[in-house]
Amino acid sequence: MKIAIVGATGLVGSVMLKVLEERNFPMDKLLLVASERSVGKEIYYKNKPITVIGLADAVNQKPDIALFSAGGSTSLEWAPKFAEAGTTVIDNSSAWRMDLDKKLVVPEINAKQLTKADKIIANPNCSTIQMVMALAPLHEKYKIKRVIVSTYQSVSGTGVKAVEQLENEIAGIKGEMAYPYPIAKNAIPHCDVFEETGYTKEEMKLVRETQKILDDNTIAVTATAVRIPTAGGHSESVNVEFENDFSLTDIRKLLSETEGVVVQDNTDVNTYPMPMYANGKDDVFVGRIRRDLSQPNALNMWIVSDNLRKGAATNTVQIAEYLVANNLV
Repeated sequence: MKIAIVGATGLVGSVMLKVLEERNFPMDKLLLVASERSVGKEIYYKNKPITVIGLADAVNQKPDIALFSAGGSTSLEWAPKFAEAGTTVIDNSSAWRMDLDKKLVVPEINAKQLTKADKIIANPNCSTIQMVMALAPLHEKYKIKRVIVSTYQSVSGTGVKAVEQLENEIAGIKGEMAYPYPIAKNAIPHCDVFEETGYTKEEMKLVRETQKILDDNTIAVTATAVRIPTAGGHSESVNVEFENDFSLTDIRKLLSETEGVVVQDNTDVNTYPMPMYANGKDDVFVGRIRRDLSQPNALNMWIVSDNLRKGAATNTVQIAEYLVANNLV
C-alpha cells in the first residue's frame, strides 16, 4: 500500500501526517509531495525523515491513494493525472465537490456510495462536515425543511498566514496581513470571496454541499460565515426546521448514538461545546440543544469541531480507511 500526501508542507498536510500516524494507517510506503520550492525538504513521519518530492515524480510512482490538500488549481490540474495512473485521489479542495460525476463524502453518512470506479473523491468543506454530521440523523428521522446557520470560524481555516497575522497582532507586531482588516479583537463577516448574490463562496458551500451530501435538494439552507480570532476550531449556530415534530429527549438520544458526534449539553453546570476543548479531537460536539420557541417543529443547536481534523485531515483519512477496508483500491 503506497500513500501520497499532496501538499504535505501545508497546514492541513501536516495534520494529515499526524492523523495517519495516530491511527496507524496501514501502508508500506509514504510519499510526501509539494510544490517545486519545497522539493528536497525533509519531513519526519514516525521519527524517520522522508524527502519531499514533486508532483510529476509522485505520479510516476503510482501511489494507491493520494490525499490532496494543495488548493483547487493544483487539484484540477493534477488529480486527473494521478487518476489516469490508477491512483485514487481524495481531494480536500473545492475543485471537485459539486462535480456531478464525483462523490462528496463524509464516511459516517455516505461512504457506502463509493466504488472502485471512483478515482477522484471530494472531501467536503470543513464547516459543512461538522454541520451535516449533526443534521444527517435528524434529517433521517424528522425530515429537514430549512437550515439557518451562522458560523464562527477560526483563522486556521484560512491558512498559515492568517494564524501568523493573529499571533502578530496579539503580540503587537506589524506583519503580513491575510485579511483586509485586523482579526485580533475583531469579527470579520467575510469568509472566501463574495458572489454576485452578496453571499460568500463559503456560505454557498454550506448550501450546496449540504444538499448533495444529504441527497436532498429540497432542504433550504441559508448561511452567514464569520471569521473570529480563535486559532483553531469552527463553531456554528444552527437553526433547523423539520417537517415533523420531535422531543428534545429523542434529539439528544439520537445525536449521542451517532458515530463521531458527542453531546455536551448541560447548562446547569455550564457544559457546552467550545473550540478550545474541540482542539486536537476528531469528534463533532453538539450542545445548547433547545426548541425554537418562535417556530413550530424547529430546533437550535451549537456545533463545534476542529476544522483541521474532522473538518479536513481526519475526514480524508477516514475515506482512505474505508477504501482500504472494503478493497476499493
